[in-house]
Amino acid sequence: MRERTMSRRQVLGIGGALGLMAVTGLSSAAALSRRPTTTGAKLRSAVPLPPTFTVPLPLPSVLRPVSTVDGADRYEITQRETVLEILPGVKTPLWTYNGTFPGPTIEARRDRPVIVTHHNELPVPTVVHLHGGRTPPESDGYPTDLVLPDGWQDPMPGMHGMHGMQMPAMSDPRAVVTRQTRDYTFPMAQRPAMLWYHDHRMDFTAPAIWRGLAGLHIIRDDAEESLGLPAGPRELPLAIMDRAFDDHGNLAYPALDPTLREQPGVHEPYLAGVLGDVILVNGAPWPVHEVDAARYRLRFLNTSNARHYELEAVTYDGRRLDLVQIGADQGLLAAPVTHQSLPMAPAERYDVVADFSGVPVGSLVTIVNRLGSGRTHDVMAFRVARRAADDSRVPTVLSNDLPSWNRSDAARVRDFSFRAGRMNGGHGWLIGGQPFNPTRTDVTVGLGDVEVWRLIADVQHPVHLHLAGFRVLSRGGKPPLPHDAGLKDTISLQPGESAEIITCFDGYRGRYLFHCHNAEHEDMGMMANIEIV
Repeated sequence: MRERTMSRRQVLGIGGALGLMAVTGLSSAAALSRRPTTTGAKLRSAVPLPPTFTVPLPLPSVLRPVSTVDGADRYEITQRETVLEILPGVKTPLWTYNGTFPGPTIEARRDRPVIVTHHNELPVPTVVHLHGGRTPPESDGYPTDLVLPDGWQDPMPGMHGMHGMQMPAMSDPRAVVTRQTRDYTFPMAQRPAMLWYHDHRMDFTAPAIWRGLAGLHIIRDDAEESLGLPAGPRELPLAIMDRAFDDHGNLAYPALDPTLREQPGVHEPYLAGVLGDVILVNGAPWPVHEVDAARYRLRFLNTSNARHYELEAVTYDGRRLDLVQIGADQGLLAAPVTHQSLPMAPAERYDVVADFSGVPVGSLVTIVNRLGSGRTHDVMAFRVARRAADDSRVPTVLSNDLPSWNRSDAARVRDFSFRAGRMNGGHGWLIGGQPFNPTRTDVTVGLGDVEVWRLIADVQHPVHLHLAGFRVLSRGGKPPLPHDAGLKDTISLQPGESAEIITCFDGYRGRYLFHCHNAEHEDMGMMANIEIV
């Protein structure tokens, strides 16, 4: 799957741009601009929506292990349908982990293994992927390693999936399929970081996440806890997502097959991605949270299918608070980086410290999205409730264990294009001109090899690597941007943008993925296989 590097002019030539606009519904200005835009089409809710900053911010519950054996903590999670109140006074059916939205948080210790037993009581097959995990291939959540529900029968012969194959579990000879239950083993041999787990079933990832199948997984260690960062109630996980609701209070989603059993995909206007008009944080619409006039550690995660954000913290008088970034997708930075706004693509995480000590008691600090309009401009708010002592700090040195790969270490350089194309006679999203096929090996690398990957996009594509964290080397031939600091597993490519990343495949041998984390794009072919040998 090696391609020569293409210029932006070649990717977005006149004919290509016209075809791209036909697929994505983008205007010519959006298709040809380098300015961050939002790829996708918006659903509009049909129920009354609450005022902003009236619903309290919920904090996901922390799951307790059911046992500890040979130094490994074992957890149990049941995937099941439930009905919850997301909008005040409105009941919404959801697919959940343990009946909560988001699912329960698992808190792990570095190098202490975690085993999670998942029970599937949903009406469709599922797969669990620990996003950001350094995980053996048998537990990485490969899209055809299905957990079937009780009584599940494969569709009749002739029923074909998005990629022209009869049910992926039947067509992939390497698939490991279980019925009802599966154990996932996570060694936790990695840096402390905030990861997240979500469904990764082939062709149906987007609607499964939309319906609620996502939760947090946080890794900690003694070194991080010794830094004196804000902790306890002053450390807040904040999973941001957008959704829309129909006139019955159900989550609206334009699936071709609302049962999610046979026919994957979305209706034509939403091929570029599904956007909602309600912003949720930890499952609550535009919530508010009381804080002390002190430093807080805000651990942002974008769990939206397709929506990008550019976050700012704005005081009651229009002043922007500094967002001091201390961590990225894969854990702490070497040193803090101060921002006044943070762009965040689907699946990206930013670990920041905000200092509310200079904000008058009783006033609001709002988190806004500069890329949003109307009600999607607002995200959440903090109400400064009281003065309080604060002995936290942000050290000038945060970590000294970041990898120091250099270009000279690279065994090879690869080029990949991420762009719209034709797939089985319809629209799709392709890597290197090809749609995903679980039976094809796209990239073979040696265990321990360092590689440089050059990526180029037509529209917005958040590119995610399984197993391997990476560093951003450049964007458009220029140095990386301030928010590219640290070790990442997802990079946001803007329309027409190219970037270089460097990584080392030193985890495990086996089959892994890289893909676009616009969830509709990955369902429509934008995934590829890596074989580590």
